[in-house]
Amino acid sequence: MAEPRFGLGFDAHRADPGRPLVLGGVAFEGPGLGGHSDGDVVCHALADALLGAAALGDIGEHFPDTDPAVAGIAGPDLLRRTLGLLRQSGLSARSCDLVVLAERPTLAPRRDEVRMSLARALEIDVERVSVKATRPEGLGLSGDGIGCLALAVVT
Repeated sequence: MAEPRFGLGFDAHRADPGRPLVLGGVAFEGPGLGGHSDGDVVCHALADALLGAAALGDIGEHFPDTDPAVAGIAGPDLLRRTLGLLRQSGLSARSCDLVVLAERPTLAPRRDEVRMSLARALEIDVERVSVKATRPEGLGLSGDGIGCLALAVVT
């Protein structure tokens, strides 16, 4: 067995009421998130964590916001493309743990949907995908209600 590698990822997007809200490849009620892609902070944080574990840079390097080919790309598609980069290095995803920080939406009722979506995209068992959420309760960053943040750790 190869030596384990770990990666840490972070992403944040400002709210954009004109777009649908997608987290971990699952559509939610409420204002969406801005960005060149679909604004899925969960998938973006995971992609950055995967690239970090493989020492392959970050999503801005591989999927720049100046590239029209990735305009509007769905988070799970971005994860699949990231897995392709890992495979070229002889690596694969083993597990992930993430936390979403936002005042809204409430993630708990749909946590299993998000876990299943991420497991499919990462091609791992759903039991290896952990999804948590917390409300910053007005303490700044996404606690101000103007966006959403996600942190991810992968092996």
